Amino acid sequence: MNTFLVVLLLVFGVALMVLELFFIPGIGAAGVFSVVSMAAGVGLAYIKISPLAGNIALICVLVLLIIAIWLFLSGRTLQKLSLKTEISSKIDLVDSLHIQVGDQALTSSRLAPMGKVTLQSGEEVEAESLDGFLDPKTPVEIVRIEGNTVVVKKL
Repeated sequence: MNTFLVVLLLVFGVALMVLELFFIPGIGAAGVFSVVSMAAGVGLAYIKISPLAGNIALICVLVLLIIAIWLFLSGRTLQKLSLKTEISSKIDLVDSLHIQVGDQALTSSRLAPMGKVTLQSGEEVEAESLDGFLDPKTPVEIVRIEGNTVVVKKL
């Protein structure tokens, strides 16, 4: 009976690990239960049967896991999970918009304290408010330019 229980726990654990690797990747319930099941099977083999049986169970589990991980890494499973799209967008640099300190703008979103402002040219840029929270459509003045963010104050 002990041998049957050990084999059942080991087979169940390896089956759950294969399920986790190939069908529902991530750290989910199947992965956690597989580790618990395999550890319980190996532990029962050591305690209830003999140290030799525990060593054999441990070696079998390690070999099966190495084979499963090797198949996972060499197969197409990772390719199915990987992102294949390319990012073709670009960031509009504030330098290219010819913004100067002292220019006026209108908040197009709530600045809390970060948000968007619309410049007089119609361009929309990321802005930070020195005055804390500003509601949309509040007139502001550009105080300084930091990278791709303009710092504004309420008029």
